Amino acid sequence: MSVDVMLRGVGRHYGELRALDDVSLEVAAGSAVALTGPSGAGKSTLLHLVGAMDRPDAGEIEVGGVRVDELTRRGLDEHRRRTGFVFQRFHLLPALTALDNVVAPVLPRRVGFDRHERGLELLDAVGLADRSGALPAELSGGEQQRVAIARALINRPELLLADEPTGNLDSGTGQEIVDLLLRLRESYSMTLLVSSHNPEVAACCDRIVMLHDGKVTGDEALEATDGDALFDRVNRLT
Repeated sequence: MSVDVMLRGVGRHYGELRALDDVSLEVAAGSAVALTGPSGAGKSTLLHLVGAMDRPDAGEIEVGGVRVDELTRRGLDEHRRRTGFVFQRFHLLPALTALDNVVAPVLPRRVGFDRHERGLELLDAVGLADRSGALPAELSGGEQQRVAIARALINRPELLLADEPTGNLDSGTGQEIVDLLLRLRESYSMTLLVSSHNPEVAACCDRIVMLHDGKVTGDEALEATDGDALFDRVNRLT
């Protein structure tokens, strides 16, 4: 079940650097929202705060009606388990097979499902049913990212955060990854927040939020339209 996300006056500073400055944003449950802007705009910081990988200095963050910025350590752990995170770097463990990498997050704790069975199901969902025994070094970059996506879904998250998921891939493979994320968003009923400086990635989402110097500088819904016209429009926005 997907969740809504709300930020009210959120700020995050690192010394003199204002990574986010009074950011307010609402994301509807089940939507796919692209965060765009140049390097240093605050895209990754926003995702880290929503995913409880970092704490804000100011403001409120609410996910599914729960104030993330007020959670205790136990609450933060539970929130992180309900949130999937996909990074630009794949972060696969080189000595583990694709299947073992997918189930690695749930190995240390008791779960109410069969790890092996779910891992195989997720590898099938990302198109790698026949590569479960392969090591990361035996996989292409696109295949490694698919394994990382499957790993992010092992806990059936309500919210999927993808930070420059195509940054290390060629344009063709990157588009396949974006299409996969959008399909999985629908199949597993998730809300998707994806950061990217690539207009082609942003054009695939329902909405674009533009960031610059830690502030929201634009916010526009994208309606289905002619592909070339939409790309030109998004290119101007980003």
